Amino acid sequence: MNMETILEQTTSFRDDLLKDLRDTEFAMYYLETALADYKEDGNTDSLWMALRDVVEAQGGIGKLAQRAKTDPQYLNDIFTSKQKPHLDNLQRILSGLGFQIRLEFAEN
Repeated sequence: MNMETILEQTTSFRDDLLKDLRDTEFAMYYLETALADYKEDGNTDSLWMALRDVVEAQGGIGKLAQRAKTDPQYLNDIFTSKQKPHLDNLQRILSGLGFQIRLEFAEN
């Protein structure tokens, strides 16, 4: 089998991931895993990458902005910022209060 045939008959990991992340339950578990990893290693980059994946899979920044009733440019600025997001402070505060970050389905 040549390389061209192999490429035609396979899908990319990213395409499969984004397809799976369209399912809200799968997306919730994906983000819970990212949050657990963040809690363990403090790596905000991987957490924000997971958030970006879910946003992309579920319609992108524009759709998220509609749901969140906020400016899409504001959200875009957050996700494209070169600075580290300030989740470190949120985690520290919540841990100090005896809480942890947890995702649950929102009641609409």
